[in-house]
Amino acid sequence: MRSGANPQANLDEAVRLVHEAASGGAEYVQLPEYFTYLGPASGNQAAAQELSGPAIGRLRALAAEHSLAIHAGSMLEPAPVPGKCYNTSCLIDRTGAIAGVYRKVHLFDVNVPGEVVEKESDSIVPGAKLCTVPLGGMRIGMTICFDLRFPELYRALALEGATILTVPAAFAVPTGRVHWEILLRARAIENHAFVLAAAQAGVTAEGIASYGHSLIIGPWGEVLAEGNPDKEDVLIADIDIEEARLRRSQIDVLGLRRPSLYALPAQ
Repeated sequence: MRSGANPQANLDEAVRLVHEAASGGAEYVQLPEYFTYLGPASGNQAAAQELSGPAIGRLRALAAEHSLAIHAGSMLEPAPVPGKCYNTSCLIDRTGAIAGVYRKVHLFDVNVPGEVVEKESDSIVPGAKLCTVPLGGMRIGMTICFDLRFPELYRALALEGATILTVPAAFAVPTGRVHWEILLRARAIENHAFVLAAAQAGVTAEGIASYGHSLIIGPWGEVLAEGNPDKEDVLIADIDIEEARLRRSQIDVLGLRRPSLYALPAQ
């Protein structure tokens, strides 16, 4: 998607794209990070919604209508800290029920002078729980954008049985050029899991630029589909979850670990 600062327009466009995916045969659909609002942080509070609110309500009805699962990328959710929100993913099953909720645990606080300087923690409260969700014979491991740089998170999800790792994102352009695809493919290869990364693309009316290049990646690290860098589009790929199990049996990266040798300190 290329979301902007108008939550209603963003939701309408998300619904249109889900309909398009459904017409193409999709059984699972993923939206990008901040799909309901990608604008100045000063507008976060006005754009934030409870999971019982109209955005998730509309997607729940849409999931039931088409009998497909919808991963609602991420959106701003009110947090119990004055002036701040959570960055929250919501996974909706084919009946329209909420199957899983994940709040982003690693916040985008970076300082690369001349390229990207941002402090997400000024307006966002980090989550405190990992989330894997059984869904139609698969297990979904939920992450968001900047989480991508923390491989230990993905290994923990894989050890909980995740065969699909989700990475809705609004990745910065300067770092996206050099890191986005490499990191996504690495997370897939390290864990022999499918990686589904729906991303914001292009530049908003307010000048917020995202790298785009949404990707669907197989458990051998192969790119199954790639999105547009600047425009909205719908990617569709067939995946066979047995391939993840096959690759794990061939190279047992989970079973051959020796965690007692490389247990890491907290700091």
